[in-house]
Formats: sequence, structure tokens, C-alpha cells
Amino acid sequence: MESIKVKDYMNKRPVTFSSSMPLSRALEKMLSANQTGGPVVDDRNKVVGFLSEQDLIHKLLKAGYHCQDSHNVADCMHSDVKAVLPDDSIIRLAEEMLPAKPKVYPVIDEDERLVGVISRRDILRAIATQIDDCFHHPV
Repeated sequence: MESIKVKDYMNKRPVTFSSSMPLSRALEKMLSANQTGGPVVDDRNKVVGFLSEQDLIHKLLKAGYHCQDSHNVADCMHSDVKAVLPDDSIIRLAEEMLPAKPKVYPVIDEDERLVGVISRRDILRAIATQIDDCFHHPV
């Protein structure tokens, strides 16, 4: 299972945000994509942050009391983002995710440009595929 790579199970078309995007637009985008968060990228597609459902809920609850949409993604995104590479091991990432808070990691190439995201659900799919292969193709 160590040979399973992030690139084999990552989402290659994740929802992304710009730091200047209004929170109301980010909320619409996240809901329509049915994802729990996504990378914030600059105009060169480099990851500059991450916006999660939790970040949005926290900020929108505060903003909602004042009924204003003057906040943007930069106001509530996390800028300390842990990214992984496409050839990283899924198993090593799964072990790293156990105690860690992020549920979704941006996947970047050697130029640090976004190529996808990988989530805990993607890792579970990879493990399930391996378990299924073991039962249906015993060695």
C-alpha cells in the first residue's frame, strides 16, 4: 500500500477561491461544489491560503449580525497551509492526518502551483480499493 500515490486519488478539479472574493460568493461556490473547503490561489495558481466551512461559519456568523457583505476570503482564510506533492504516499499522508486538523490538503507541483486537493475521503477510497483488491485477488 506504500506505493499508492496522492496523484492516483486526488481531486483534480477542486473548488478554489481568490483572496479578494467576497465571502458571499465564496459561500455560494463552496455549496455548489459540495466540498468542505478549498485552496485560495493567486493569479499564478499558487496556493496562498485555505478556506474551510468552519472558517466561513465563524466569519459569517459575526458578519451576519450586522447584515453586511464587506468581508472577503482574505479576512478569514488560513495562510499557514500544509501542501503535499502528487508523488507523496497516501499511507504516509493518512498517518500524518490522524492527529492533524486539516481534512483537505492542497496538492502542488514542483513549481508550487495547485494541481488538485486530497481529502480524508479520498484516502479512505484508496484504502478501500486496496482492501477490495486483497480480497478479490489474493496473492
